[in-house]
Amino acid sequence: MNTKADIRAFRPGDEDGVIALWNEVFLDEGPWNKPQDVISRKLSVQPELFYVATRDTQIIGTIIAGYDGVRGWVHKLAVRPDHRRQGLASALMHHAEKSLKDIGCPKLNLQVRASNLGMLKFYESLGYAVEDRASLGKPLV
Repeated sequence: MNTKADIRAFRPGDEDGVIALWNEVFLDEGPWNKPQDVISRKLSVQPELFYVATRDTQIIGTIIAGYDGVRGWVHKLAVRPDHRRQGLASALMHHAEKSLKDIGCPKLNLQVRASNLGMLKFYESLGYAVEDRASLGKPLV
């Protein structure tokens, strides 16, 4: 795996780079997913599970993990388009998985839009399987 990037915990100075990345990658987010709000909320709950991937001083990837004591979750796995297909998304996932395992998390869940076949194949290549579940959501904003 050739990531040529450093993965580390988010730092306050990373905010502009993370926002720029998310604005480039996540084009159809709901109002509850405004980048500044997501960052602020994550920094108030398990901030140590918010990771960025950097090359030189540039933010080129992110992943947010969380553990509620029952299941782990990942959100905002993002890699800049010009840095894809180099193993970075896999490296970010492995980093989040290890972090969650280290704190006692027994199972990791994630959600992918059913129409996003590329991401479904990606996660399946990492050992994830589509489970027979219905995903429900309710915006609270």
